[in-house]
Amino acid sequence: MTIDHRALLKVGGVVLALVGLGLAGHLMARDSYGAMPSLSGASEWLNSPPLDAPALKGKVVLVDFWTWDCINCQRSLPHVNDWARRYADQGLVVVGVHTPEYAYEHDVAQLKSKVTRLGIGYPVAVDNDYRVWNAWGNQFWPAHYFIDRQGQVRHVHVGEGDYDGQEKVIQALLDEKG
Repeated sequence: MTIDHRALLKVGGVVLALVGLGLAGHLMARDSYGAMPSLSGASEWLNSPPLDAPALKGKVVLVDFWTWDCINCQRSLPHVNDWARRYADQGLVVVGVHTPEYAYEHDVAQLKSKVTRLGIGYPVAVDNDYRVWNAWGNQFWPAHYFIDRQGQVRHVHVGEGDYDGQEKVIQALLDEKG
């Protein structure tokens, strides 16, 4: 099974309109968006050897698309860091995908420094060439993709906010039998 990119693009268009109206959030829930797309396009990995869907099967996964100079990402990262620490022993794996918005964010040495300073201990894919971004059909910073133990994308959240709701998604996916 593959991810339905057209459905994600349609949802992305709706979300973009809602962002403009200030109404975006967790409006992206549905049973499944399809199988988790590839992470294999990353040029480098920080805090981990390369990861991909087969290595993550059986785990609940949160894929966080972010970039270090995005204020919305800076506001969401403490929550992502907290979830990574609190739920790791229950089977949650957080994977950050750093896809730069600006040219200066391509500097991997600076990214490594930011990852350390931000206390990010989970795996971070360096996506300077937008290969992972494009494989996922992503359009937003931050964007959180929640994947169940069978490797299916089950929930998508774009932008800041609804941290309680996102945490409930994590808890519900962890509670599912795999």
